[in-house]
Amino acid sequence: MMARQLSFDWPNGVALGPDDFFVSTANATAFGMVTDPDRWPLRKLVIAGPAGCGKSHLARIFAACQPTQIVQASDLTPDFQPDATALVVEDMDNLPPTAQEAMFHLHNHLQNNAGLLLMTARQTPGRWPVTLPDLASRMQGTAVVQVADPDDALLQAVMMKLFADRQILPPPDLAAYLAPRIERSFAAAADIVARLDSTALATGHKISQRLAARLLDKSD
Repeated sequence: MMARQLSFDWPNGVALGPDDFFVSTANATAFGMVTDPDRWPLRKLVIAGPAGCGKSHLARIFAACQPTQIVQASDLTPDFQPDATALVVEDMDNLPPTAQEAMFHLHNHLQNNAGLLLMTARQTPGRWPVTLPDLASRMQGTAVVQVADPDDALLQAVMMKLFADRQILPPPDLAAYLAPRIERSFAAAADIVARLDSTALATGHKISQRLAARLLDKSD
């Protein structure tokens, strides 16, 4: 795959974790927790953070270490039965009202059988739309680790990975140029990479600092 053949010099302060997960000060605590579930109080954990911050990637790093079933909260049904001793429920912010009782029983099943429960969400449990009191109390009693907005090193690494995913090898200093000039968020990193790619394709120009400056000027 061409993206795997691209060569980057990763910024200082960023380390590569399993499956090319970029570990920096913004996500080091979350990475440490998913790779060491023995540290989870009551064998359950919530990873909370903004879209694009790597929650699903972290969940898959966890799943690679033990037999695990991964399910979307929106797909839970009353008759859902886990087929592994570890369960990942993604996007708990989107848990439907009709699935709350099922989630309550899943939680209790895993607790009673010494299973592991990992949940991801944009918000912490107190902000989830959970109306079933017994489930709400159990969710709010779950340990939470938050992925912060990216620091400059992680923001650069994320942009470089996004370029690689598009099979693009940008100028080596482009990510460092962009990082202090865009909003410090994963969404902004994805947006500028996508706009550079589409503009370069539409105009026939190479992706460069000059092209980036032009797009940033338009945004301003």
